[in-house]
Amino acid sequence: MKIRRITAVAATMAAGALVLSACETPETDGGSAGIDEGTALNIGWNQSFYEYNDDSATGNATANAMVLYLMKSDFNYYDEDLNLVQDTSFGSYEKTSDDPLTVEYTFNDDAAWSDGTPVDAADLVLYWAALSGNFNTEEFASDDEGVTVYPEDHEEAGEPVPEDVLNNQVFFNFTSPNVGLIDDMAVSEDHKQVTVTYAEPFVDWEVNLGVGVPAHVVAQNALDIEDPTEAKQALLDAVANEDAAALAPISNFWNTGFQFGDTLPEDESLYLSSGAYLMTDFRRDQSVTLEANPDYTGDHQASIETITIRYNEDPMASVQALQNGEIDLIQPQASADTLQALEALGDEFAVITGDGATYEHVDLAFANGGPFDPATYDGDEDTALAVRQAFLKLIPRQDIVDRIISPLNPEASVRSAYTAIPGAPNYGPITEVNGMDEMFPLELDREGAAQLLDDAGVETPIEVRLLTAADNTRRQDQLALITESVEADGLFEIVDASSAEWGSLLADPSGYDASMFGWQSTSTAVAESRANFETGGGNNFGAFSDPRVDELYTELVVTTDPDRQAEILGEVEAILVESAFGVTIYQHPAITGYNAELQNVSSIQVSPTMFWNFWEWETTLTGDEAAEDGDS
Repeated sequence: MKIRRITAVAATMAAGALVLSACETPETDGGSAGIDEGTALNIGWNQSFYEYNDDSATGNATANAMVLYLMKSDFNYYDEDLNLVQDTSFGSYEKTSDDPLTVEYTFNDDAAWSDGTPVDAADLVLYWAALSGNFNTEEFASDDEGVTVYPEDHEEAGEPVPEDVLNNQVFFNFTSPNVGLIDDMAVSEDHKQVTVTYAEPFVDWEVNLGVGVPAHVVAQNALDIEDPTEAKQALLDAVANEDAAALAPISNFWNTGFQFGDTLPEDESLYLSSGAYLMTDFRRDQSVTLEANPDYTGDHQASIETITIRYNEDPMASVQALQNGEIDLIQPQASADTLQALEALGDEFAVITGDGATYEHVDLAFANGGPFDPATYDGDEDTALAVRQAFLKLIPRQDIVDRIISPLNPEASVRSAYTAIPGAPNYGPITEVNGMDEMFPLELDREGAAQLLDDAGVETPIEVRLLTAADNTRRQDQLALITESVEADGLFEIVDASSAEWGSLLADPSGYDASMFGWQSTSTAVAESRANFETGGGNNFGAFSDPRVDELYTELVVTTDPDRQAEILGEVEAILVESAFGVTIYQHPAITGYNAELQNVSSIQVSPTMFWNFWEWETTLTGDEAAEDGDS
């Protein structure tokens, strides 16, 4: 949805777009006082960090977000009870008006990036400009055959981006309609305050804005400006003036400039810190090393000097590494074997179990020329719908839970809602009306699937390319069960499109027809699911589109009555089920295992799970001592 961004925006932005004061490295004032020198913590994780911009379409992944949580400050965070808490040592915000909804953000004077550049209004304005979608141009350059060409198409092919593609074509590759509700940002002269005005009320305003990648780094690279102060000013001017010629390279660098290769980039500005830790080493698929930031003066100071995150997809190998002292804290893919192995380690180790923040699901691609796309059947929507429904009727959700999840949690059940967690107050009302278990029965509907395809006159078996994690044992087990089930009657044939790079491949559905992965909740926001299902939503990788769903989310974001919120989401889900968007499978159980010499560990049901209170961790472990403990 386009939001007005005319004279009012340009006027208020321009009013604040004055020359910034010279950048100075902030005084540390005891910034490293809380660090226990010599302490080191090794953490096991199942997927490698790969991109610094976790707001982009390619970088939006838990593997990136939890590393960046250790490195970057923001206006708020969730505590152990999922209360949203302001980090006033970084900045503050206050709602100053309900009509129109107006929020004032203030950055602290000592909030700074690790190169000494202040964190300020330019960073917040870039976040808005990028995620709002308000500045994206509607037409992109086309090749000789009339096919739309995006800048990254050339980059992926190792080609320079032609001027006619790059110039004036603004395309930030991840957009949030919620951020798009903001239509005015007024910047103070000292760039420490930003007054944000919404076009309409928005129920989740507290979690709608944040600080992403450094604005000065983006502008320096995109606009070839060396001085960070001048670079930020140029970015503010570009937004204020809606200058497509400047915003085009800014958007291109925002999309791709922070993607990592196999080691740390030579340019240190591509991984700056504004928080407790600095990234000092990176080896793709092996490890990330973080050192306490001596210049950080906020409340969330590191207490452990060095944190190394080591990557291994094999949960049992992670348990063995914990036992051996190679790592001290893990939250592996949950299984009965993993839990049993952790509980058998003895009193030197601790185990926490509970519900996780992630749910497993299968989604379908609606516009990729594949078996679920109406274009494959000369635009016949009914035929494509029948194929989608038939396929989802054969996904063995109950079998997956029984054989993979129930051995870990005997009370586990199939999750049958897209937007509500089992046990949440609105889960019952939503599942009563969404029709998922009726349309896609847990005992499967083989006759119904065959009848749908027969009535549609579609030749079988229908080939379906399914993308999932190639090196995740549990997902490969799930893929095996799905393949066995959907191929049993000769109606479908699964083509294994698994990849270790599945996360970065989701944004390009030309390479798959169905995907299986997990969504992790990042907040308790009512409208958090909007980006998954609304037309053009940043997480809507399969290009699903329904005008009524769009209307319902537009209503939801201004609705404060919990009963009406549940009614709206129930109607959204009924449309998703009828349209055969995909199916949900289960809520992930969470297991956290750690060396008992590490204190104050807990995990919450939103990202960043076990990392949420890293500043409270305490340990006497050093790298060498951990190894000695494992050998004893």
